[in-house]
Amino acid sequence: MKGNIMDLAIAVIIGGAFGKIITALVDNILMPIIGTFTGKGFAEMSANINGVDLKYGLFIQAAVDFIIVALVLFIIIKTMNSRKKKQETAPAAPSSTDALLMEIRDALKK
Repeated sequence: MKGNIMDLAIAVIIGGAFGKIITALVDNILMPIIGTFTGKGFAEMSANINGVDLKYGLFIQAAVDFIIVALVLFIIIKTMNSRKKKQETAPAAPSSTDALLMEIRDALKK
């Protein structure tokens, strides 16, 4: 197995667990707090149109889940990219042939 396949498998597993944690956070902590301001829980928010229940509260809850996951992933990727830029090294020293050519050039200038 190559390292990239293992990295991808680990990322999928951790991503699934992270999604469950965020869902629990939103369902059990954030939405009840927001529900105190709206007067009812988001799971109870629905509209009845022509005999069909539209549960828009659950949609809002899923949207909040997505926004939190997207924000965390954005922060992680931004941090990783900034660390990559810091790790970039100075240009490598010229090869032996390039160094020899530069010496010849400098000698011809004199």
